[in-house]
Amino acid sequence: MAAIGACFFAGGFSPVFGRGMKSAGGGRRTNLVSVRSSAVLTDLDAAEMERRSLKDYFERSKELIRSDGGPPRWFSLLECGSPSDSSPLLLFLPGIDGVGLGLIKHHQRLGKLFDVWCLHIPVEDRTSFTELVKMVERTVRSANYRSPNKPIYLVGESLGGCLALAVAARNPDIDLALILANPATSFNKSPLQSLMPLLSLMPDELNFSLPLILGLITGDPLRMVITNAEKGLPLQQSVGELPLGLATLSSYLSVVSDILPRETLLWKLKMLHSASAYANSRLHAVKAEILILSSGKDQLLSIQEECERLNHALPNCEIRKFTDSGHFLFLEDGIDLVTIIKGVRFYRRTKCLDYILDYIPPTPSEFKKVAEPIRWVNSVTCPVMLSTLDDGKIVRGLAGIPLEGPALFIGYHMLLGIETIPLVLQFMDEKNILLRGIAHPIMFKRSSGGSLPDLSRYDVIRLVGAVPVSGINFYKLMSSKSHALLYPGGMREAVHRKGEEYKLFWPEQSEFVRIAARFGAKIIPFGVVGEDDVSQVVFDYDDLMRIPYFRDQIKENTRNHVKLRTDSGGEVANQELHMPGILPKLPGRFYYLFGKPIETKGRYQELREKEKARELYLQVKSEVESNIAYLKEKRKSDPYRNILPRLFFQATHGFTSEVPTFEL
Repeated sequence: MAAIGACFFAGGFSPVFGRGMKSAGGGRRTNLVSVRSSAVLTDLDAAEMERRSLKDYFERSKELIRSDGGPPRWFSLLECGSPSDSSPLLLFLPGIDGVGLGLIKHHQRLGKLFDVWCLHIPVEDRTSFTELVKMVERTVRSANYRSPNKPIYLVGESLGGCLALAVAARNPDIDLALILANPATSFNKSPLQSLMPLLSLMPDELNFSLPLILGLITGDPLRMVITNAEKGLPLQQSVGELPLGLATLSSYLSVVSDILPRETLLWKLKMLHSASAYANSRLHAVKAEILILSSGKDQLLSIQEECERLNHALPNCEIRKFTDSGHFLFLEDGIDLVTIIKGVRFYRRTKCLDYILDYIPPTPSEFKKVAEPIRWVNSVTCPVMLSTLDDGKIVRGLAGIPLEGPALFIGYHMLLGIETIPLVLQFMDEKNILLRGIAHPIMFKRSSGGSLPDLSRYDVIRLVGAVPVSGINFYKLMSSKSHALLYPGGMREAVHRKGEEYKLFWPEQSEFVRIAARFGAKIIPFGVVGEDDVSQVVFDYDDLMRIPYFRDQIKENTRNHVKLRTDSGGEVANQELHMPGILPKLPGRFYYLFGKPIETKGRYQELREKEKARELYLQVKSEVESNIAYLKEKRKSDPYRNILPRLFFQATHGFTSEVPTFEL
């Protein structure tokens, strides 16, 4: 087993003991692939890690099953590294292959966040599903006994998804977080059930485990399985029908046959049937937090419809869909489980999610991947960003922005908050600063009704550090010396009425001043203009409320979400959730002006006085309004305010060149 770099533990052995110990299975760790010093991914980029492939899955599977025997057991690959004391336990529960290497492409990155353990079910093992449930349950209870304040993550694939649900149903009082990839709870509807009698009669020479497994990877297993079973075609022809990338795996025919020989495959299919029934009969008892990953081309299971059923049956469930993926989701290129977990905000180290302490910043490659699809906003609006130096001089770029936190950016929220995209991208590109927005709770909490967008729409926003608006989150951002972005006008500004462009709707209370002063934060007031050059509100809140259908929809959307500023009055308290009708225009340009940073360091005692705090609050508001007025006036002299002259300039000077603007 040394070639695999794994350490085995028998089913009853608790994984909370040291990994260097000799286990009941006789395995001993020999050499470490990578050791981490922290549980947080910061400067170690995914691109710098050793990449694994489908080839590695088969190579290591060959090692695992070479002298396979004994009961099911846990193992941990050494490349996962040594867990920190705060790392929660993650148990991987495999699908029908049973090898336990389904996360091989993710081990290194997962090992930075979790104590990763994988379940291995030997090829010849015939442990029943209920016994597997009890085995996992023993491990879960042991881990919970030793670390009662930590969550335990169960990552289940296919059959493993049923196993995770069964354990969760039997242990509602243990803090479990489930990640289910194409759970097999709908196996009773699978066409493969009709093939089980055929499989039991089929001679060993026509074992179709190869086309089944490789077909599941490509997302179209049944065509290959049924065609070859009916025609008696050689396995090599099945491989020849696969895409070129998978056809190169023909050298692993024997490995696939060894992983799932006919008798084992038949046993696993029968287990899928019992596992599905067992899990479905106990869904009502599942209280765990659940994330379901659904593949659009998993033809073994009717997974898209099944996930919707589970979403309604389980009270604390999120779904993420992968339209072009097959059954073995974790083995596919382009799927990064760590990035998914970050975007959903599914990672926590204690019983309750802490949006600041549990936040894992995106790596450079992650940020680049999520930024590319939205960079078109920068291309279309060609933002001009100006900042103010300590001597009051206005310069182009972000030279006046403080590198060290805590820093608080206070500004005007343009229509639908579209100004935040260029803002966050520019801060990362130019200053390598992650600007953490304080956002509306609708981006974090699942709605129980209404017509609001699916939470998956906001994964990118959560990935780059946004937190739901609250006093405690603001306090923690300042105490952690973050660069925070706050819009006092909130949703009232972002979905303003017709003719209300650039009008501030701020509350009377000086909400942010005293907390900023407590930690000596620099306050940077900024103005932004350009929304009236890209769009126009033609159907606003007042218009919608006159129509009964839209009025009822707005009321339902608002009723199903957290109420903000309930103690405020006037316009700022009107935070009803709606989407105005907007008419796009030929794009103009966005302009930003960041004022001179206002120091609060050493002023905490002074600003504890209500009047002093209010004076600073009004000063910040006045500077935001002045910055907006400055930009509205100066943009009139920008020859490249319209997109057409900008395109001509870029066509003649290169599309990566900086487009000039007005004189400063």
